[in-house]
Amino acid sequence: MSDRAAQPPIRAVYFDVGETLIDESTEYGTWADWLGVPRHTFSAVFGQVIAQGQDYRQVFQHFRPGFDLAVERRRRADAGLAEHFKARDLYPDVRECLAALKADGYFVGVAGNQTARAGRLLHELNLGVDLIATSDDWGAEKPTPAFFAKLIESAGCEPAEIAYAGDRLDNDILPALNAGLTTVFIRRGPWGYYYATRPEVAKAHVRIDSLAALPERLRELNSERDADESGEAQER
Repeated sequence: MSDRAAQPPIRAVYFDVGETLIDESTEYGTWADWLGVPRHTFSAVFGQVIAQGQDYRQVFQHFRPGFDLAVERRRRADAGLAEHFKARDLYPDVRECLAALKADGYFVGVAGNQTARAGRLLHELNLGVDLIATSDDWGAEKPTPAFFAKLIESAGCEPAEIAYAGDRLDNDILPALNAGLTTVFIRRGPWGYYYATRPEVAKAHVRIDSLAALPERLRELNSERDADESGEAQER
């Protein structure tokens, strides 16, 4: 029997975007080009910033002190170089996972710290999900409680019935746990591999290396929760 007894089965599954669904290598490469630094240099400093537990936006300050991300995004757009990702930037396990979850009857959503433009790009990928929402849409960013309150409201079910999958402890797993959600940690991307070595990762309800494993892991988790509820009902 699970040590997380008496929790209801999962009814909705939400996903972070960057390094959970989208491989951000292309986008960070274009930022290196915009800053005029070699891509491998940008990647090295990026890794250092993550390892020090700093906000990723500090990377830009190393190369250009006073860098304003919002301003530079507008300048890139004006230059015809706005942020962009395509189907080829999806991790290869994404579509199959989303389709399997829909077939299993879950409400499936995508919600992350993204611009409105990124939200439009996500819609263009035809992911077959029930909801795509960005922090721009909701006026709230992770890891604030307001973001997860919006997510819970959009799902239309109890927090424990919602699984949230992401690659970060600080932005995804820990604040989602604080909001009462079921959490799924995926080890990929720079944050995923860094946080996988941290003891706090054990707090996640589910830990995976690929989204291909998620549908079966959720079936197992739901079976455990059904058994726990049945056991408690018999005890009563």
